Amino acid sequence: MKAYELLFIVAPSIDEETRGAVMARIESTIAEGKGTVDNVDNWGKRKLAYEIDGLTDGDYTLIDFHADPDNVAELDRVLRITDAVVRHMIVKRTDRD
Repeated sequence: MKAYELLFIVAPSIDEETRGAVMARIESTIAEGKGTVDNVDNWGKRKLAYEIDGLTDGDYTLIDFHADPDNVAELDRVLRITDAVVRHMIVKRTDRD
């Protein structure tokens, strides 16, 4: 298992129920590949560096997790098709292996 971190942005206007559903989907995708979520850090609402789809603010969440590389590809696919996620980035953390 390799260490990764995922940073994703949702629109600040999205309700908590939808946000919770996105988190549950991310956690279940990681768990299906026998990965583990180490830490979830909700950064809250922050100003975006540039406008994305008419949004100037976004609600940021950082997730530290361990998973196999094949599972990370599946997680990336799931995030791409999730309408609530505006942007996301998955980074391999070699300092945490």
